[in-house]
Amino acid sequence: MNPSSPWWTPAVHADRRPLLLTRNRILAAIRGWLAGEGFTEVDPAALAISPGNEAHLHGFRTEAIGNDGVPRSMYLHTSPEFAMKKLLAAGETRIHAFSHVWRNRERGPLHSPEFTMLEWYRVDEPYTQLMVDTVTFLQLAAHESGASHLRFRDRTCDPFQEPERVTVADAFEAHAGVDLLGSINPDGSTDAERLGVELDRIGVRRASDDTWSDMLSRVLSEKVEPKLGIGRITILDHYPAAEAALARRVPGDGRVAERFEVYACGVELANGFGELTDPEEQRRRFEAEMDEKARVYGERYPLDEDFLAALALMPPASGIAMGFDRVVMLATGAPRIDDVMWVPVG
Repeated sequence: MNPSSPWWTPAVHADRRPLLLTRNRILAAIRGWLAGEGFTEVDPAALAISPGNEAHLHGFRTEAIGNDGVPRSMYLHTSPEFAMKKLLAAGETRIHAFSHVWRNRERGPLHSPEFTMLEWYRVDEPYTQLMVDTVTFLQLAAHESGASHLRFRDRTCDPFQEPERVTVADAFEAHAGVDLLGSINPDGSTDAERLGVELDRIGVRRASDDTWSDMLSRVLSEKVEPKLGIGRITILDHYPAAEAALARRVPGDGRVAERFEVYACGVELANGFGELTDPEEQRRRFEAEMDEKARVYGERYPLDEDFLAALALMPPASGIAMGFDRVVMLATGAPRIDDVMWVPVG
């Protein structure tokens, strides 16, 4: 493939087409599995009042003009999460969606500003079931591509092996020599100074104004993530509560939450939760996230008041989002996300 030629030239498309047909087979296999398990496919609207309320998540803003001619700010969603949880509040119990989503400030081999997300929810089922689902999807992807292993660059992962399940704290200790829980208080609040001492000790750079979250992200990306999902799938479980704005706390330990991520070949593929359903607690977390966004980026996104109201009706549930294009990348060994998208963003 000649990277200097546009994707729509016949020669480039001929090189890409086998990957794209594999993408279609993987999508059909996963969709068929979900239907067999009693999931209803839904189709959330892409335009939303809020793109999401996480500090470092960036949306695309647009303007909707009503019949009265008055403009109203709206956003392309960064995830169908808020809409799908409203459907759970309305009475749905097992739902999934293959949604195009948009995230600003994201471009690279693993990132596209527009990509496909598979999101699914189970009412009254534990979040550990989502781990099983995700491994099944990775096995389906490998099967449909005719591959025995997932691949990214020089890293491989056998999705048919028993996955490794490890807590974030244990992974930090094993791969970075950092005592993460030592910087988290029993109520889930964090101690940036104490974590900073840990970074200095292991020689990871930090800025004087880094927050605890900044430092955690740096250690995770530099020291921990490259070691995850090597040889077999890694399920990184029990994220710090401060890093899980939409998840329940783990019973008996307020420092951590029912949040996990799934890795293969050092690449993060899915992010799952035991869902928080307390609207007042969710409001407090969203407001804290928006305060941080305003501090760092000078902007904040509105809260979706309908979503917060719906949480009061939402039953206990578990939910997860998976980067579908990344799964196709690893199943086919493609080096860039654009290689497995029918029409890449220009």
